[in-house]
Amino acid sequence: MQAPYRELITQDLSLPTPPAVAARILQAIREEGVSGKELGEIVSTDPALTVKILKLVNSPFYGFLSRVNSIERAVGILGINAVKNIALSFVVMKSINRLSTSDDGFNMQYFWKRAITSAVSAELLSQNIGVNKENTFVAGLLMDIGVPVMYSLNPFKYKRVMTEKRTGNINTTEAERRVFGFDHQLVGKELLKNWYIPEVIYRPIGTHHEPESDSNEMVKILYISDIISSIYHGTKNTEKLYSLRRLLEKWFGVSDDVMEKLLDEVGERTVEILDAFEIPAGNMKPYSLLLQEANEELQKLNLSYENLIIELKRAKQNAEELARQLMEANRKLQELAFRDGLTGLYNHRFFQETLDKELKRVERYRHPLAVLMIDIDHFKRINDTYGHPKGDVVLKEIGRLIMDNVRSTDIPARYGGEEFSIILPETTYSGAFKLAERLRKRVEELSFNFRSEAVNVTVSIGGASLSGRCMIKKNILLETADRALYESKSKGRNRTTLYRFHDTAIF
Repeated sequence: MQAPYRELITQDLSLPTPPAVAARILQAIREEGVSGKELGEIVSTDPALTVKILKLVNSPFYGFLSRVNSIERAVGILGINAVKNIALSFVVMKSINRLSTSDDGFNMQYFWKRAITSAVSAELLSQNIGVNKENTFVAGLLMDIGVPVMYSLNPFKYKRVMTEKRTGNINTTEAERRVFGFDHQLVGKELLKNWYIPEVIYRPIGTHHEPESDSNEMVKILYISDIISSIYHGTKNTEKLYSLRRLLEKWFGVSDDVMEKLLDEVGERTVEILDAFEIPAGNMKPYSLLLQEANEELQKLNLSYENLIIELKRAKQNAEELARQLMEANRKLQELAFRDGLTGLYNHRFFQETLDKELKRVERYRHPLAVLMIDIDHFKRINDTYGHPKGDVVLKEIGRLIMDNVRSTDIPARYGGEEFSIILPETTYSGAFKLAERLRKRVEELSFNFRSEAVNVTVSIGGASLSGRCMIKKNILLETADRALYESKSKGRNRTTLYRFHDTAIF
């Protein structure tokens, strides 16, 4: 992976770290000589994880005649790699679920239901084609792990991905690239690589939606598994079944009869695995019933498959136009809700809500954060002398200057009146001070022509910086930044004052 790509991801996202037990299991995966006893000791430190693993091992999916009552015995029957992968599946699921927010825009349970169906599909497909892929289950489970990571760390931006996908008639990865500049395949690959997941798992995950671009057989297995999962949990099954039949024959020489048996077995086995993962199976229908429904759909329409696609495209044209209009209306509503009408910067409400989230990120990941408060010096004199319309010109121009000088990840806002504010994630004391000084000097260079007079303005700037190793309440942070602003004004204006919290401070 190229360095610029890593920089692009870290600029937008902070990838999560695994919990303690996950880290120990991952360490065991890297150590070739780890024994079943040692693995059992690691897993036993988390009783809930132990119960989940034994529940899965004793499920009908494996079909053992006698009950397996210890991790060591499970290793003896399944092999150490299989048990490590089962444990890995549970701890990764637990770690990713910790990212879940109260936002109702992402259904984590539905995501895992689809992921588990993909994992079962990958496992059964590899068995059917005679390929010994002991990592297929965990690769199938984790192949779309980048989606909840991207959503949980930037819900507002990922909702734009969903809108782009619906209205632009494009797939998820293309929509993600339009909005983020990269997709969930690469985020998932980078996350699992950072966690030291074996390369045989994370490498195919990086291209699993692009099977023609990678000769790795696992990529094609994952791609097929995703289609099977979509058939069970999505719509447009007639089209998907046609594509599945064609690809299974092309890539693996799988006949229609074998495909039908495979799909029916996926449905049965997935219900068993979902129970072990404590996820309700809902109304999962066997393939034979799905096929019957698809055939009845064709019979009712009395159309061939090709004609059906034509009709669907015609019907979608009206829907896409309506969706486009709705997207535009939603965009305008979002602008009204989160933007200041005069300057185009974010408004006070959005600033406050975003600062709450950024402080939680500081607490979770221990990354630095800074906040700047910017006040136009003697602004009342401009309004009184030249009128409020001229004052609005000054506000808009300074707002534009701020927007042009911050990063895409920064949050510039109009705090109120002639005061602006900027949230600076991942920014140290030095970085915040340099930005503040650059803004101050560029405002000082501005010149306005009011009533044939050259009018210059200046700003006073105050701010507060967190190293990431101290925890500060929002009101304390804002009061500190405001106090720094007051100091800049009291010492003659047109200057920057930035306070820094000590690493060990707790407020």
